[in-house]
Amino acid sequence: MITINPRIWSKFRLQTATAVTFSCLSLAAASASAAPGFVEPSFIDSADFSSEAAFADRGNHAWHELDGYPGDTSVPYRPSNDLLAHLRAGFSLDPLMNKRIQAQLDWFVRNPAYLERVFTRAQRYLPFITAELEARDLPLELALLPIVESAYDPFAYSHGRAAGLWQIIPGTGRRFGIRQNWWYDGRRDVIDSTYGALDYLSYLYKFNNGDWERAIASYNSGEGNVRKAVRRNKARSKPIDFWNLSLSRETSAYVPKLLALVAIVRDPAAYGLTLPEIVNEPQFAIADVGGQMDLALASELAGLELDTLYSYNAGFNRWATDPAGPHRLVLPIEVADAFTAALAEVPENERVRWQRHQVKNGEAISQIAEKYNTTLSSIRAANNLKGNTIRAGSHLMIPVATKPLSDYGKSADERRTKKQNTPRSGSRVDHLVASGESFWTISRKYDVGVRELAAWNGVAPRDTLSIGQKLVVWTKQSQPGNAISSTGTTRKLRYTVRNGDSLALIASRFRISVSDLVRWNNINKNKYLQPGQKLTMYVDVGGGSTDISIMDKHEIIEVKSFKILPSARVARSSSSISCTVPATCSCMRALCWSSRLLFGPVEYLLNTWPILLSLKYM
Repeated sequence: MITINPRIWSKFRLQTATAVTFSCLSLAAASASAAPGFVEPSFIDSADFSSEAAFADRGNHAWHELDGYPGDTSVPYRPSNDLLAHLRAGFSLDPLMNKRIQAQLDWFVRNPAYLERVFTRAQRYLPFITAELEARDLPLELALLPIVESAYDPFAYSHGRAAGLWQIIPGTGRRFGIRQNWWYDGRRDVIDSTYGALDYLSYLYKFNNGDWERAIASYNSGEGNVRKAVRRNKARSKPIDFWNLSLSRETSAYVPKLLALVAIVRDPAAYGLTLPEIVNEPQFAIADVGGQMDLALASELAGLELDTLYSYNAGFNRWATDPAGPHRLVLPIEVADAFTAALAEVPENERVRWQRHQVKNGEAISQIAEKYNTTLSSIRAANNLKGNTIRAGSHLMIPVATKPLSDYGKSADERRTKKQNTPRSGSRVDHLVASGESFWTISRKYDVGVRELAAWNGVAPRDTLSIGQKLVVWTKQSQPGNAISSTGTTRKLRYTVRNGDSLALIASRFRISVSDLVRWNNINKNKYLQPGQKLTMYVDVGGGSTDISIMDKHEIIEVKSFKILPSARVARSSSSISCTVPATCSCMRALCWSSRLLFGPVEYLLNTWPILLSLKYM
């Protein structure tokens, strides 16, 4: 089923405009007089943009000038299809110009290429957002707010953990009903985020007693900070309008940026600018898919590149839609009908591929979920499990991707990998997070900035780090080759591929990523591994790692030391031979042998992190 927002269509039907309508539009297009240093929103994807020079070579496309309204009213008038003309006709906030607005306006005027980029991106979203604003009777000036927030980039992510077109932080998203989980982040979805942002703005308008300037400032800083500033001014008998409040530097520039954009859209010619014509027509439709669906299959049915489908559905984090919903896809309007017809031919149980998995001894449901890149809840729901208890030998049905995960180029993991693999100045070091480490301690170790470190890895400085998580660091300090730098327990291993091995299986076993395994060995990730093939790995054998299996006697010789807890058991998986690390030893030499093979000495170092080392001879 295809849905096009009825608010948009009703608006377009009203465009059988009369001369009276035209007169009103003409009168409403009032001009504004011509307005330090504007900086493009500092989300992660543009974290290096710290001055106007950063925009100097960001595109040089020619634009069609906006068609003016016909001067000869004797000719039957045909309504303009230009959405910017529609916006300027509907602006309701009083025009305003002061030094702070002028400073922001001057930056825009000096950087027309930036305006080209953001208004080009806005074409997809502006018709929908404008229709929602009109349906709620909100100022149309707010349609320009995503330019200030994200430059109309749905994948924007800020150092403050704000995401999406409207740059909504996690707490505000949950507060206004925006779902966020492993599968889906509605803050990046154009529909859910717009609904949430407009709900929030409506609330802020009431909270600020009908003052839109303070409401917009509250959207940036939080209503609590604006309320405190108002109370301070009241206590000192000072005016409480936005322009007299003492707010952060960012918030103090936030409202002027929006009003500078409004001034430009009101009369771009007054500032020597030509804005693109944005078509006042729906750019997407909503297709109901009924349940979870592999996005690769959806892209094939729609006849779209997978990356294009992700760009319309930026809220989906993984290879498929969220099994708990929303069960819909946003599609280019020209392919929506064909997609719906093709989808009707695919049974619901074939919209996600299923893998039958036999549970092995000692295998946990969390390990299975990680192996197949899915969630515990998805496995439980698919197999009618009430808890996480599973029995060895039983079978589970697992939803799996139809294509290699690397083909889902705009999934959360692949976007992060692309970000981490972007070449930068300095030497690259792959750092494995150890217990007790934070962005601050890691940044001090390599003498880099906290925000830089977060930006290189597509995260925010306040995001939680996990033990064993890989961070890419670009440093000028000398580091050894391509070895991972962590807590001093990373070791180079040589692994011999065996029957049944895959990149994913090996990566999971050694707690490394497939992308790292591919990069270290310069191999094609889409080709099968061959038994006997040698692979090089850099494995963290301390710092919280567990269950590391060393499968070749030659690898044992290469590993100089392992961190192990006193009294931990060291066993051979292929025999009953075992030994126990004495609690009194700080260093020991352990000999593990069987009737066929004697291993050489291996040194074990005491530490608070246990490792079970399984040895298997050839």
